Amino acid sequence: MIKISILYPNNKDAWFDMGYYLDTHMPLAIGLLSAHSGFKGVSIERGLGGAMPGTAAAYSVMCHFLFDSTADFIAAFMPHAALLQGDMPNYTDLAPIIQISEVLLSR
Repeated sequence: MIKISILYPNNKDAWFDMGYYLDTHMPLAIGLLSAHSGFKGVSIERGLGGAMPGTAAAYSVMCHFLFDSTADFIAAFMPHAALLQGDMPNYTDLAPIIQISEVLLSR
């Protein structure tokens, strides 16, 4: 299984509309991507703090999609890439960091 992580850096000068993201963008993304048989799940996380008490989280928002394979993710995402990426200015001015990882252990 693979995890596609979309990480939004915690930048105090950035703008992020969590309401739009959770209520509009993510239902759209989940609806489109979950139609592919390789889709396994998604989670959204809000960063609350860093490793030391009182320090800032490295990322303000993290989205993690699970797919059977990278090929499955690409097949699910590419037909909708322009639509999903085009919606980003509606909820943030941040440039996300994207990482694809192999899930080695999950319980």
